[in-house]
Amino acid sequence: MKKFVEKVISRIKGSPYRIDDAVSLPCLIGILGERAKMLLRGISVKPFLGKSGKIIFIGKKVQLKRKRQIKIGNGSTINAYCRINALSRNGVTAGNNFSLGHNSIIECTGVISELGEGIAIGNNVGISPYAFISVRGSVSIGDDTIIGPGVKIISENHVFSDIDIPIRNQGTKRLGIKIGSNCWLGANVTVLDGVTVGNGAIIAAGAVVTKNVEPFEIVGGVPAKHLKNRGEG
Repeated sequence: MKKFVEKVISRIKGSPYRIDDAVSLPCLIGILGERAKMLLRGISVKPFLGKSGKIIFIGKKVQLKRKRQIKIGNGSTINAYCRINALSRNGVTAGNNFSLGHNSIIECTGVISELGEGIAIGNNVGISPYAFISVRGSVSIGDDTIIGPGVKIISENHVFSDIDIPIRNQGTKRLGIKIGSNCWLGANVTVLDGVTVGNGAIIAAGAVVTKNVEPFEIVGGVPAKHLKNRGEG
């Protein structure tokens, strides 16, 4: 049975997939039962989305707002208790084999007086549980990027230069955030507006990223600073 399931998963993902030998048959059956429920939810949601792949998996109590502005690729999973509010100029687009961890939020717009720009997520991107992505400015995430639990991506800053006017009345700046392909953002990383993270970069857990990160650079700390480059000893 495991071999058959591996073949099915490999076909959905478009790449070889292997089940760990320690997964017992009863455990596998239970997992398949839950995935079947998620598949049925995905089938029920598909007609209301802007576009989706043939097979998508939706967890329980997922909230999808403005479904017509959501496009999800084949083999993708939106896990339990996630919320996606796609109200924005360009909506939410995710590639194939995208995974959004449970209790994560993608929030494109806070107020209808100023819509968010939208987010584009590549193929094979995994976002871990409890992530929060604020899509006021545009956000892009490249293929094969790993995003750890509790990561926050905030694509907006408040203007505060005038001390005589409440900050909430001074408007905002939206430069947008670009995260490249094959990056790894560790647990509880915060990426602030205007940042570009180059391909292959690594951001250490707990870092607050306020400046651009070069390709294959490793950064950490608050604020994040250069630690070394990948490939160095």
